Amino acid sequence: MKVHHLRNATFVIESKDRFILVDPMLGEKGSLPPFSFIRHKVARNPLVPLPDNAPWILDKVSHCLITHSHTFGLKALQHTDHLDKAGENFLKSKNTPVACRGGDAGYLEKSGLNVAVQLEFWKAQPFLGGKITAVPARHGHGWIHKTMANGAGYVLELPGEPSIYISGDTVYTEDVEKTLRELKPDIAVVASGSARMDVGGPILMPLHEILEFVANSPKWVIANHLEALNHCSTTRSLLRQELQKQNFLKKTFIPEDGDIIPISID
Repeated sequence: MKVHHLRNATFVIESKDRFILVDPMLGEKGSLPPFSFIRHKVARNPLVPLPDNAPWILDKVSHCLITHSHTFGLKALQHTDHLDKAGENFLKSKNTPVACRGGDAGYLEKSGLNVAVQLEFWKAQPFLGGKITAVPARHGHGWIHKTMANGAGYVLELPGEPSIYISGDTVYTEDVEKTLRELKPDIAVVASGSARMDVGGPILMPLHEILEFVANSPKWVIANHLEALNHCSTTRSLLRQELQKQNFLKKTFIPEDGDIIPISID
């Protein structure tokens, strides 16, 4: 298996002849408005362009996973850092089969996407010769999570490949810990930008929860959702420093945009 990190939470899982795109934010640098105007420096998103190798890997995409998409079914509240207009157009142009949680299916179908797999929490379903399990993702601490697009993480188990847990946009919860301790994924992907809006608590894991996630991950960790959005305060450098203090850096990949991570079963 190879993991091709593109930008933010957008990456591609390469497994034999399958190329599974996760959470496509494919628009140009600055194509989205700021997500914070007070708590963080105002800047249009994404802060960085897609890497030069993005067209090559996107051309190979065969399937797509979307962790979350909307709040209250309103297009204006779509979480464009995981599915923007360019991402929608890309999926529609290829009629790419999409897997998502059942609660997002109708919304995505109205946007013209080819929803092929609808998932319910904790119910494993067949997927590409293996299986996929949806895990609840709580998008924030306190009241703010009720206004966010609470979505899903996914545990993907493909034949002859390492298992991979895509935690999605979530804070650290009992569901996250259950997944790490009971399903024991070989790879665990954690959204590590510690995002916060201008009001309310963290909407992604703060640093101490990221460290707990890494500590409880049985094998490898990939940290993404970094340095691409103006409401994310944790940088690659800061995360690397904190992981080093805990001796966790040796089990954690912090990819640059465009990096390719090969991972095999030991």
